[in-house]
Amino acid sequence: MHDLIPIAPILSNSVMARFQSPGPEIVSIGPITLRWYGLLIASAVLIGVALSQHLAKKRGVDPEKVGDMVIWLVIAAIPCARLYYVLFEWSSYASRPADIFAIWKGGIAIHGAVLGGTLATWIFARLNRLSFWQLADIVAPSLILGQAIGRWGNFFNSEAFGSPTDLPWKLFIPLANRPAGYQAFEYFHPTFLYESLWNIGVFALLLGLFFWGLQRPHRLRAGTLFLVYMIAYSSGRLWIEGLRTDSLMFGPLRMAQVVSLVGIGLGWLGLIWTYGLGKRLPDTVTANHSANRSASYHDSLNHDSLNHDSLNHDLNHDSLSGTELSNQTIESDKPVK
Repeated sequence: MHDLIPIAPILSNSVMARFQSPGPEIVSIGPITLRWYGLLIASAVLIGVALSQHLAKKRGVDPEKVGDMVIWLVIAAIPCARLYYVLFEWSSYASRPADIFAIWKGGIAIHGAVLGGTLATWIFARLNRLSFWQLADIVAPSLILGQAIGRWGNFFNSEAFGSPTDLPWKLFIPLANRPAGYQAFEYFHPTFLYESLWNIGVFALLLGLFFWGLQRPHRLRAGTLFLVYMIAYSSGRLWIEGLRTDSLMFGPLRMAQVVSLVGIGLGWLGLIWTYGLGKRLPDTVTANHSANRSASYHDSLNHDSLNHDSLNHDLNHDSLSGTELSNQTIESDKPVK
């Protein structure tokens, strides 16, 4: 008989394997290093562009305009996210200013990205005579999905984790990445995972509202999706931030929690203003102008479709005429009996 291999130790080792980062680097070739953080950010941007353009078509907004706007968003959001982080961690960067630009090492703040991106969207909307709130509603699902993807960059960098824990999904953090006072602890809350899962839930909510609104365009008002994003994301960030050990601080206050409370408050004020009082949110264009732009885009699509159908009809007519001429030629070549 063949010797039986005991599988219990194998199963035990695989199940109880430590949940930890494999490291921040994917591959290094000479001086070039491909890092997970950069790859995830790039992936989030590309997916966000594709999704936003798809949603723009559904809302009657030119997807090319949305593609142009994303360039503005990236140019504004990433530097602002880094600047926000560096300002609140200035004591760490004052002695090594060269690291201020080393964004691939991690250290960006999503609230800085949202503030920079919002400002860029407002300017873009004014210059292009588009509705800011309509653009914000289109981008909101892509934004929260990008945040869900980007949080995994924290996992690979072994950063943005929570307090020590013994829960089954505990995250192992290498000694070099543990904050002062926590060197004796090995396992911590994977707060990046909590936030990523929360953001996926918010993404599903926003996407559901978006398509619900397409069927009821007069019931879902401009700005609703972005306001719900502010409330839903901030609510999750508020409690998750309380678990972290590396929060950006403003005196005794955790800045992320302060900004989250402001976001929740502004979101609810916006919804009360829109639905409770029945007023329109301040925008970069008038309501009539926004509606006319959407109608104009739909008309151009219909015109292009009609031209395409007309061209097909002409081609089919020419094809039939050619067939008739060919048949007549064949008949004339037949011998007379």
